[in-house]
Amino acid sequence: MEKQKRRDGYGIVEGVIWQQLLIFFFPILLGTFFQQLYNTADAMIVGKYVSKQALAAVGGATGNLINLIVGFFIGLASGATVIISQFFGARQDRQVSRTVHTALAMAVAAGIFLTVVGLMLAPWMLTLLDTPQDVMEPALTYIRIYFLGMVPSLIYNVGSGILRAVGDSRRPLYFLIVACLTNIVLDVLFVVGCDMGVAGAAWATILSQTVSAVLVILVLARSHTACRLDLRRIRFHGDLLRRIVRIGLPMGLQSVMYSISNVMIQAYINGFGTDVSAAWSAWGRLDGFFWMVLNAFGISVTTFVGQNFGAEKYDRVKKGVRECLLMAFAAAAAFSTMLLLFGRQLFGIFTNEAAVVDAGMLVLRNIAPYFVTYVCVEILSGALRGAGESLVPTMLTLFGVCLLRLLWLLVFVPMDRTIQRTVFSYPMTWTVTSLLFILYYLKGGWMQRCRNKLITK
Repeated sequence: MEKQKRRDGYGIVEGVIWQQLLIFFFPILLGTFFQQLYNTADAMIVGKYVSKQALAAVGGATGNLINLIVGFFIGLASGATVIISQFFGARQDRQVSRTVHTALAMAVAAGIFLTVVGLMLAPWMLTLLDTPQDVMEPALTYIRIYFLGMVPSLIYNVGSGILRAVGDSRRPLYFLIVACLTNIVLDVLFVVGCDMGVAGAAWATILSQTVSAVLVILVLARSHTACRLDLRRIRFHGDLLRRIVRIGLPMGLQSVMYSISNVMIQAYINGFGTDVSAAWSAWGRLDGFFWMVLNAFGISVTTFVGQNFGAEKYDRVKKGVRECLLMAFAAAAAFSTMLLLFGRQLFGIFTNEAAVVDAGMLVLRNIAPYFVTYVCVEILSGALRGAGESLVPTMLTLFGVCLLRLLWLLVFVPMDRTIQRTVFSYPMTWTVTSLLFILYYLKGGWMQRCRNKLITK
């Protein structure tokens, strides 16, 4: 019986807290690892077998543009994850089902919209970012093909969020393993075997995303729980759509602001030349492994808080947040140490050019030691959103990370236009935002407000 309860997601509202968090965390971590690995495979293969221009094309500007446009809709749809986890914790199966079908309808509609927008605006956006001339053509090729895969990409992300909301973090992991292996095989086949360059890397990515989308749809359609998917019932339910938007819109806007600030940094980075642009692309892949760890903790604490809040176990919510913070701090410190010790060897995976590796190490030494300063932002914002408090975390992040970063770029970087001054915007804004979150979490009265909202629904 206990195994069945845990498989269905109900074990997360009982048992030893740190164990429950880790049971949920590790499948998410491995899943995001494979997500990052199959993104990294493109960069590794084109960097080694095509050129540094190709390396800059599949990361850098294209990566930031994709995150800018896609991140908004994934953030918006994450409102459904919070609502499903609360309904699931409260055993409201009918509402879980209605939210599932509304979320999938959003994924399909948003995917079609993004495909059209991405194809139309890609040249203008790459030009706006001051993409180096020798990188423009491969970057445009990559991003146009990538946007053809928006529908399966969003279906996978939304479907995996649904499964995680009900406590199933293992099957999204299995889907990503399959997709990752598919992507690597296709990368080698298309890029190395067929000499398709960045186009081959892009086709490999969207085909592997399609595989993962098909798998998540099959699992939801065959589920025997409240999240069972019936393709004939996919539609928008107005009351739930409004709730999803109310919770998810601030998260989507936050993602957009993050991406805008990163896009501006990318524009400054591009101004330092192709070597630095290629190094920044490789750093983004290495840096991504840290964010996958922190993101896994963030997803874990959001689902943990959501289900326990729905079950009205408020003391357990607070204990879970404390224990998740401690584990995340330890992980951040360990990751910083690893990068500082082995950074040069890791950059060597992506390129054989010494100038690119040197530029990458300069970036690493000015960012990696400060990873711990971001931990409170990720964990506390995840906890607040799990309780249904989405607007304030977004406002704090918009001010502390996004607006302050833009101010730094516009006012202070022009005084000393160096790589060090540019990338210092990251640790500076992480520290300020963490302090804001700690203050709000301790003194903001969010718990009582969220409890009152829950009671009135």
